[in-house]
Amino acid sequence: MKPRILLTGKSGQVGAELAVMLPKLGEVVALDRQQLDLSKPDDVRRTIREIRPVIIVNAAAYTAVDQAEKEEILAWAINVEAPALMAQEAKKIGAGLIHYSTDYVFDGSSHSPYLEDDHPNPISVYGKTKLAGERAIQDVGLPYLIFRTAWIYGTRGRNFLLTILRLASQREDLRIVDDQIGAPTWCREIARGTISVLGKLSAHRQGELSLPKPGGIYHMTAAGVTSWHGFAEAIVEEASHAPLNLPWLAAATDGMLIAKRISPITTAQYPTPARRPAYSVLSNSRLAQHFGVQLTEWRAQLHSVFTDCTGSNFTASVGPSLNSNR
Repeated sequence: MKPRILLTGKSGQVGAELAVMLPKLGEVVALDRQQLDLSKPDDVRRTIREIRPVIIVNAAAYTAVDQAEKEEILAWAINVEAPALMAQEAKKIGAGLIHYSTDYVFDGSSHSPYLEDDHPNPISVYGKTKLAGERAIQDVGLPYLIFRTAWIYGTRGRNFLLTILRLASQREDLRIVDDQIGAPTWCREIARGTISVLGKLSAHRQGELSLPKPGGIYHMTAAGVTSWHGFAEAIVEEASHAPLNLPWLAAATDGMLIAKRISPITTAQYPTPARRPAYSVLSNSRLAQHFGVQLTEWRAQLHSVFTDCTGSNFTASVGPSLNSNR
């Protein structure tokens, strides 16, 4: 009998990719927000007890960074209380938990890639709830893996890639923040990295799908660094060489690109309700050392998005923020 895996957030960026890949490892029960509302503890508890998975993969989160400043209670319920409850219920049935966190647990004052054990100091409500969620899981004492990632994008959902493509189809001049540094990471690569880690763990345990106890935190982002401005320039360059009849690209651009200039601006020139870390680069050395998993360089990932048609059937919907984390 295949091990049963519960996946939350199946309609999100990472969750949608995991929904395709996880069936290689077991019987997957994948749920979206309509099927499992993480703000309702009774629903979370009942779902886990009914499904009784071997592993819970929590790809759901409250990720509206600016909106969280006004909806702290809801963000706390989804990013802290729900993961804590998942961990508690998982421990009762002997299951493990995989959870995704963020670079926003750091304040961005570093000038070298953050290590997993570096002191966290979130500067936004979103970052504070994600850090509290990490600690809530750790406090339960079950087998777990927490993957911190950053600057996630893909061909669906609300993210920087789709926002830039939309704007590039509407304006000749774009002004993009250039003093925030990070590593743009394709959601598909995060899913692939997760599957690689689980595959190695399964092989080590003679086919048994289980997580290490007590577990640990690992950074999982693309290699290399850039700014939001550099990322925007790369997006427009890739799009200008890609066939605009790709369904997801055509949906994002209405089949045209008119942008001629992408000018750098400072964070101060683009104020947002939530503060962003100025430096969001995470060191991935622990992930490579422990599991032999290392994501490719960010520019190579971006190129793959425009040349890999396997995800082109997704419908794009864009978000309003030029420098959002999700």
